[in-house]
Amino acid sequence: MLQTRIVPSKPALILEGLKKYLVITDLHIGFESSMQSNEIFLGKNSSIHQTIEEVESLIDDEKPDSLILLGDIKSSVKVISKNEWDEVPLFFKKISEKCDIITVPGNHDGNLEKLIPDNITTISSIGMIDENILFTHGHTMPTENFSQVEKIIMGHVHPVFFQEESIMNGQRVWVSMKIKKENIFPSSSGELEVIIIPSFNRYFYATHKRNYKKSISPIINRAEILSAKIVSLDGVILGDESIIKQVL
Repeated sequence: MLQTRIVPSKPALILEGLKKYLVITDLHIGFESSMQSNEIFLGKNSSIHQTIEEVESLIDDEKPDSLILLGDIKSSVKVISKNEWDEVPLFFKKISEKCDIITVPGNHDGNLEKLIPDNITTISSIGMIDENILFTHGHTMPTENFSQVEKIIMGHVHPVFFQEESIMNGQRVWVSMKIKKENIFPSSSGELEVIIIPSFNRYFYATHKRNYKKSISPIINRAEILSAKIVSLDGVILGDESIIKQVL
């Protein structure tokens, strides 16, 4: 049985069983191109080196067998930007020297295969299963062939806590939900756990909800939420299902 734990203060999940996985999502490498069009400049190649250093540090600390990237590795949707041609291969080169990598493509990963070295394992965008867990980006509906799973681990929706009077306003958060399983797998019944990993990209959040564009997930749209827990990166419980609309 895979045991799940959150890496303290990091948007990263560890799963341990016969193998140990480090799971992160939504790197959005190359996102600076869109920010520059809005006259926001971070400096040339500044964020990719920061991202590589942070992922390398996680691998050094946790020593996983594999790193699972749950989609939106690049930032452009269908095309490949100039930044991505340089930065995505650099990321894979550096990280693959430390750890095996498994990619589950997201909706921003069009043509990603042109940027990935041969030694990287790429799964279908519908996701991969290990034991009773489905790993998926979250932008597609799981097939009924996956109905045996008891847990879905996903990204895509970039959960952020919005409450303007709170010191936690605009912070990335974890979301853990229990939902009715038949909402996702009509042939099944009972409960299904959904864990939403915060975006690894720290620049993808704001302090005013009206300025923050959320991604839409068919999994979340169909879910009838029975219970939920909202937790900050630092492990502070911020609320339950009653505030779910403030983060998703």
